[in-house]
Amino acid sequence: MTGRPARKQVLLRLDPAVHEALARWAADELRSTNAQVDYLLRRALREAGRMPSDARPPARRGRPPAER
Repeated sequence: MTGRPARKQVLLRLDPAVHEALARWAADELRSTNAQVDYLLRRALREAGRMPSDARPPARRGRPPAER
């Protein structure tokens, strides 16, 4: 364990049309639907001035950078 607190899980019920639109948007941005929801919520919090100062950046996925 890295000492980082576990991410919280939320059950989210969406209208099927909203879910489909969200999934298409996520695919266009090369994100999972979950990552897209996280991105949108973080953006909304920042724009509203409500992002907690101790919020950690989202976990980066994919291949680690090549060493030079």
